[in-house]
Amino acid sequence: MHDDIDRILFSESAIRARVQALGQKITRDLVGQDVVILALLKGSVVFVADLLRAIDIPVKVDFAWVSSYGHATTSSGKVQLKVFPDEQLRGKTVVLVDDILDTGRTLSEVARRITQDLGAGSLRTCVLLDKVARRVVPVPVDYVGFEVEDVFVVGYGLDFADRYRNLPYIGVLKPALYEGGES
Repeated sequence: MHDDIDRILFSESAIRARVQALGQKITRDLVGQDVVILALLKGSVVFVADLLRAIDIPVKVDFAWVSSYGHATTSSGKVQLKVFPDEQLRGKTVVLVDDILDTGRTLSEVARRITQDLGAGSLRTCVLLDKVARRVVPVPVDYVGFEVEDVFVVGYGLDFADRYRNLPYIGVLKPALYEGGES
């Protein structure tokens, strides 16, 4: 375990098993459909790479880059769409993949753009972590990896100030690191 981590919430093996189960469920639910996996960068990159290998139907892949955190530990409340897909989504089944759902603002805004502006035929949402305690905007979620308590988590793509994404597990970052103290 990395010195900056207070405790591990989800081990590498637990994540691997859950992602495999999510991929199998997506496969069963969407077989025969024209599917585009749309991953939100940067946080979902590790998750979506493993999820794609667990899905056993032909899919297209695209990415959107959105931000509402910057280097903070809580959402700014403003969703910035930095890069949006150029893939034609009209009439397709889009699976929107994100690392963590907390306030719901980002997922809600991206979902609105995909359905209203880009004309997706249907939308499914898939998140690795669901932090229900922080929800401000209601967002329906079709596929959830794990529900997580209201703690600041890093690893497996999740970051603090663009660090810790490479950890193979999901852990709680020591509060002193983001509250300005020493570990």
